[in-house]
Amino acid sequence: MELKLDLHVHSARSPDGIMSLDEIAALGKARGLHGAAVCDHDLALTGPPRFQDFLLIPGIEVSTQFGHLLGLFVAGPVETRDFFAAVELIHAQGGLAVLAHPFQRSRDGARLAPAVPLLDGIEVWNSRADRNIHDANALAASFARVCRLPAFGGSDAHCPQEVGGGYTIVEADELSLEAVKAALRTGSARAEGRRSRAWYAARSQLTKRRRAGARPWSYVKWAAFAAKCCAQDIVWRGV
Repeated sequence: MELKLDLHVHSARSPDGIMSLDEIAALGKARGLHGAAVCDHDLALTGPPRFQDFLLIPGIEVSTQFGHLLGLFVAGPVETRDFFAAVELIHAQGGLAVLAHPFQRSRDGARLAPAVPLLDGIEVWNSRADRNIHDANALAASFARVCRLPAFGGSDAHCPQEVGGGYTIVEADELSLEAVKAALRTGSARAEGRRSRAWYAARSQLTKRRRAGARPWSYVKWAAFAAKCCAQDIVWRGV
């Protein structure tokens, strides 16, 4: 069966996320998804709830020296920011280690060379990745082909409007964690999607500041960032 999965979504458990797990599932089903991976910042989703006809995949997004690393199908915490230790913990739990938006902030692929042999895949479509480097996703896709690593796609949704903006299409025997994981390991999946509005990045940064009790000067900086994001959205609509 062909499945459409958003393999990178943030819930309210992330400092900059606002969605409940129920909301993610409802939005995903409404937008034609069969499942979504909840990958909150440095916080694993253990014991995900079950939904009818929708698969919630437990995950985590770990901040490492090589950038953000997705741990998919993890069963417990990954309490480290060292890339090599994080991959070891993900694999020990039977999970997949996927490099997230590798060219979001840098075009230098050589810096990632030590990470490649340990990876199970590359996120070649991320709906937010092109905001800083306009061809970040294209660079990631090329990098995955050169490294012969499976392609993954996700929205990186922090807001309800973003869910399903990026996704992975894969053939699996059934809609279950084990069947989907086995299918993703084959490398036959393809990633697709659309670019997210830059404004949503500004919105999630505002959420993060509010939760942290940021000082007034931080909101001034946010206002400048938000203005830049709005300008990007205007330019992108004209392209």
